[in-house]
This record gives sequence, structure tokens and C-alpha cells, in this order.
Amino acid sequence: MSTASAGAPTPRIACVIPAWNEADYLPATLAAWHAAVDALALDCELLVADDASTDATAAIAQAAGARVLHVAHRQIGATRNAGAAATTAPWLLFLDADTQVDARLLRAALDALAAGAVGGGCTVRLDGPHPSHVRLGVWAAGIGFRYTGVAPGCFLFCSRAAFDAVGGFDPAWYAGEDIAMSRALARQGRFVILRETVRTSGRKLAHASAWRQLGLLLRFARRGTGMLRDRDALDLWYGGRDGRPPR
Repeated sequence: MSTASAGAPTPRIACVIPAWNEADYLPATLAAWHAAVDALALDCELLVADDASTDATAAIAQAAGARVLHVAHRQIGATRNAGAAATTAPWLLFLDADTQVDARLLRAALDALAAGAVGGGCTVRLDGPHPSHVRLGVWAAGIGFRYTGVAPGCFLFCSRAAFDAVGGFDPAWYAGEDIAMSRALARQGRFVILRETVRTSGRKLAHASAWRQLGLLLRFARRGTGMLRDRDALDLWYGGRDGRPPR
């Protein structure tokens, strides 16, 4: 089973899923998680950190056997930190609500932690068809992840000891927090990028035109990392005028 029960062995890993209005994607994410942990016969903690959702996110999570933590940060790092603080397992996995794990990937992450890695991640593959510029961007990002040793935030795992040692995710970052976390963890020990991949929606890239993405890059070139600390400049991550995540 994917959640701990009375008399069950102490879970070795806690999966924390930050979610804001994720009713469209969360069911598939939770189904994939349950299939993976059942295939490996694991006892795990499963927690959805519901960050002020106004849709059925919390009800969907509870129906799928997840514990729900209600927060109102509207900030990805703070939400992940709250989820981690509400769990007890010695290993942590942070999974985005539109990202599906399989048993092979989960086994690789567990093996890496058991072998002494302080944390790690993997590259991504997109779910469904996407424009050529999106596929090219993901391919280039994958090379970058491997070359720099950075894990994308949609799938990042670590030991709780290393997580606590670095103080968790830095809540000053509204984007790029995965880069900061990867580098912080790497200073604690061996940080690995697995050969296995994780399937994610790619919705943020697909939602924005190539021109919009180029504009975002140009603004970043002008403002630097300070832009990543400004939520108003990051509607691609924090929702547009309708107040919902990109679909």
C-alpha cells in the first residue's frame, strides 16, 4: 500500500505533492504513484499539500488515499517545506501534481538513497504531443540537467537529514527553487541525476507561445535572478488572469 497503516512497517519515504487547483492532473498522478509503490510493495507516506485550492483538489487527494495538508502560501518552496514538515519518513520525494512516476524510476531513487546519495532527480519526458519548439526545449534542458547536476522540481528526492541541513527550499524563490535546492544538497554530499526519466505534462511550455517564452528569457536576461523572486513576473508558473495554473 502507498500509505502507512497501523502495524505496518515504518515508511522509508514520504511523497510530498504541492498542489494548487490541480483537479485536472492530480488523479493520474496519484494513480501512477499507487501503481509504482504497489509494484514495489512499499509502505510510504503520501501527502498532498493543498495550497489554497478552490477546486476539488483536496477531495480528489483524500479519495485517492492521500493525507491532505491545507496551507495558503501560494509559493512553491514554502508549500513543499510545509509538506515535508508534516511527514516523518527519513527520505523525501517532492513530486509535482502533473507528474507520473513509474516503479522503475522510484526503485532507482530508493536505491540511490540507500547507497548514500543525499538526493537527486532525473530528466523528464513529456506526456502527449507538443510543438517542436517545446520538444527541443525539453531536450536541451535534459542535457543541461545532466551537465550541471540539477534536478527539475517536478521530481526531486533527498534524505531528510540533508533537507534539514540546508533548511529546506528557500521560500524567497518563486521559480528556480529547484536549482537552488539541487546546489544546496550537492554541498552536503553526492547528488545524482538518474538515467531513468519521469513523465510530466509540459503544460507550462505548451501553454506559452515561442514568442512568450522568448520574452520571458529576455526579461530574465535583463533582470537576472531577481526576477525569480517576483511572483508577479512569473504568471507562467503562478497562473494567469483567470487565477488558475496553465492547462
